[in-house]
Amino acid sequence: MSEDDSKAPKDPATGTKLAARVSEDPRAVLQVERRDFQELVPENRPRVQSMRGFDDCYTDIVDYIVRCTHKIWDERDVGLIYTHYTHNCVAYTTLGTMYDRETHIRDTIQRLSEFPDRRGRAIQVIWNGNDVDGFYTSHMTNGSGRHTEYGMYGKPTGRSFITRTVADCMILENKIYKEWIVRDNMGPLIQLGIDPHGYAADIARKKFETGEKVVDLAENRRLLGQYPPETEADVSIAHNDGEAQFLRDLHHIFNKRMFGRIHEIYAPTVQWHGPLMRELYGIAAVLHQTIKLVALIPDCAYVPQHISSVESEEGGVKYAVRWTMDGHHMGYGSLGAPTGHHLFVMGVTHYHVIDGKIVDEWIVYDELSMLVQIKLADMQKAADAAE
Repeated sequence: MSEDDSKAPKDPATGTKLAARVSEDPRAVLQVERRDFQELVPENRPRVQSMRGFDDCYTDIVDYIVRCTHKIWDERDVGLIYTHYTHNCVAYTTLGTMYDRETHIRDTIQRLSEFPDRRGRAIQVIWNGNDVDGFYTSHMTNGSGRHTEYGMYGKPTGRSFITRTVADCMILENKIYKEWIVRDNMGPLIQLGIDPHGYAADIARKKFETGEKVVDLAENRRLLGQYPPETEADVSIAHNDGEAQFLRDLHHIFNKRMFGRIHEIYAPTVQWHGPLMRELYGIAAVLHQTIKLVALIPDCAYVPQHISSVESEEGGVKYAVRWTMDGHHMGYGSLGAPTGHHLFVMGVTHYHVIDGKIVDEWIVYDELSMLVQIKLADMQKAADAAE
């Protein structure tokens, strides 16, 4: 053993010398896309990333988020939430917020009960951070199952569903302390043959009865008084030049409404993976779907809240952007005729960029949550009129 090796720091969790086990090369961290599940949760794999405070079985942050998710959801070890979430973990979902670990456990058990054969397959994990400042992961899954038990969707339909979900997590020392869960809840409703309007009205009624309200805002970040949209994008959340340029492109498209930029930054062969498990191809499809979303909320402000990126083993770079849209339902679309009600949308988009062009886009947001907001605002309006 050399003198340098004898002085090598040790992993506090395992006592193993980091110099012998940790490369600290981000490219050594697992990637999901081209690996079978067993390769994503390997046995006896050396730890390739410093994981201070993490359980011994985790060799890097992708291994952590894929393995612990599988243990909790597919192996049904729901109690691992006690060791993998803080007691006061806040989980933001499209239909509400959970403020403690126990609520998270109850929600998980209810979902597993209603869909006994549910499976969630990791599609990709885009991450940044370290074990000192904390990690951030954007974990996309395709979930499928069969509706065979009573639960939030009511009487069992026996039908199957598949949907896309992204969970963005902030993690320190083996515990998730903040999470954003964006599920495409509308997709399963339609596939199970449940009326979205009736289901949304039931959710809205419960919210109304507990005093929850849709808060209308006079103006958002896109416009201030009579000024035009900001010329320059806010790139303060970027970690590198590539992410900063990506934020500029998104600002140009969504806030400045310069949709022609799509022709410049998307590959002609782009594949678009959208809500309701839609699969579309080509720049014209991306352009139409982007305009369609903005047309639904034509005064919206698009605000990126987090961005991360990793070099892809498939070539190029993959980006994950968590974003919000805030405005009013003043356009036609899948939600029905314009109501003028305030709408807030939380979404996550993953992009794959090769040679400066987007070749794949996965976008997840929840049309059901928007429909619930419209129903709730209708109830508020009716109650105010009756006073």
